[in-house]
Amino acid sequence: QVQLVESGGGLVQAGGSLRLSCTASGRTLSNFNMGWFRQAPGKEREFVSGISWNGYSTGYADSVKGRFTISGDSAKNTVFLQMNSLKPDDTAVYYCAARPRSSVVLADSRHYDYWGQGTQVTVSS
Repeated sequence: QVQLVESGGGLVQAGGSLRLSCTASGRTLSNFNMGWFRQAPGKEREFVSGISWNGYSTGYADSVKGRFTISGDSAKNTVFLQMNSLKPDDTAVYYCAARPRSSVVLADSRHYDYWGQGTQVTVSS
């Protein structure tokens, strides 16, 4: 079992930045691939970014490429999502998730076994 807690969400103006954190307890993140997903009101949950257990592989949704960066800090057992040049369309609840480690980053949420409670990101125009 692993417990995931997100933080760092908030209200920001368009063009601004936020850094989300996902801290794990119960297991070390080196055992897992990690993903960030988001869900806006009335929309399905969608993949944002993912990172393999060793950090060698990353993946991004086309909508965030060049603006968001995923990274991990094994010493803190934490994964980060740096979000720059935010747009109103980025408004959503952001969730981190974990799945058994592999060399491949998967975008399908059904492959992820553990989820955090989510953190709200609101981008005003």
